[in-house]
Amino acid sequence: MANNTNLGAAKAAKNDEFYTQYQDIQKEVNAYLEYNPDTFRDKTVLLPCDDPEWSNFTRFFAQNFERLGLKRLISTSYAVESKKYKNYQPTLFETESPRYDEDKTRIKGKIFELTRDTNGNGRIDLDDLEWHYLDGDGDFRSKEVCALRDEADIIVTNPPFSLFREFVAWIVEAGKQFLVIGSQGAAGYKEIFPLIKENRLWYGNGFSAGNAYFGLPNQQIREYASGVYDELTGLVKFRNCCWLTNMEHGRRHEPLRLMTMKDNLRYGKHKDLMEMGYLKYENYDAIDVPYTDAIPDDYDGVMGVPVTFLDKYCPEQFDIIGFGSGYLGQSIGIRGIPHEHKQKMKGHSAAGDLYMMVNGEPKVPYARILIRKRQCSSATESD
Repeated sequence: MANNTNLGAAKAAKNDEFYTQYQDIQKEVNAYLEYNPDTFRDKTVLLPCDDPEWSNFTRFFAQNFERLGLKRLISTSYAVESKKYKNYQPTLFETESPRYDEDKTRIKGKIFELTRDTNGNGRIDLDDLEWHYLDGDGDFRSKEVCALRDEADIIVTNPPFSLFREFVAWIVEAGKQFLVIGSQGAAGYKEIFPLIKENRLWYGNGFSAGNAYFGLPNQQIREYASGVYDELTGLVKFRNCCWLTNMEHGRRHEPLRLMTMKDNLRYGKHKDLMEMGYLKYENYDAIDVPYTDAIPDDYDGVMGVPVTFLDKYCPEQFDIIGFGSGYLGQSIGIRGIPHEHKQKMKGHSAAGDLYMMVNGEPKVPYARILIRKRQCSSATESD
């Protein structure tokens, strides 16, 4: 399989066109249906930033329209010229339609809607999609698409990576339910982390083994270094990709099974932790826990854990205190690093960063989520 790549590089290169696999969408949606079979029933689902002719999002929700009990499916796409495609050729689906317009197809977005059985075969599915050109280019920030957002109940898509922060804000300001794909690194964005802390956004069920494989338009294949794109599968691999949502699923409420601090240091599988123990930060009252499976279940203070903890976060088990890095670290009172220590770090630190002493030398760990074990109420303890 292809070597790893990451969403940060895609964002920097403005590579925003990645096609999500059908089975990944199906696996994710099924997790919400297992928790609540009526998650999508009588709902209007909007798929913005989509390419209905190619998108597996449109295909999945159209093919499962009746099973999900949808009221309405809306899918919109950007105009061709806004994506800067080279040698673009419209699909037969479009050119064979009486609505096809050679001029509009390049500068106008398209909207596909599904509400009824149009061909009289007794079921509502992909073949019943109806479409027309939008008045604008299909940008999600346009008044036209904003109006569609306001009509929708749930928004599902793989948004442009370079506009991810703005896209999430666009959903949140409208108070909609959502299921979107993003980078795990988004947890550290100042626009995103407060939503996580306030339990207004959390990780979805997730990709299998944490590996996400996306299809690419032919126009983007040449932009990847040798070994990143797999010619046999036509897929590119991402290791830092996740689903982000505000819809409930069962995995979110499964508490981590943990050992005591003493048992972790005696029987744990992490040699470095067993040798050095749980180090305390020098500029914040918390201990560093470098591995999620090494979180001690008998420690009541604040702990700094890896960002990957969010994939296993159970709100009934832990409270999130803050983010231990940069601007977000400053906001919760992480003290600055003394000049003499900062000099030894050769610039690898910023205001708000946590640091600890390792073998007499200052060290800044990778970004940390600061958590504390949730305290049981007296009512719960008496039950």
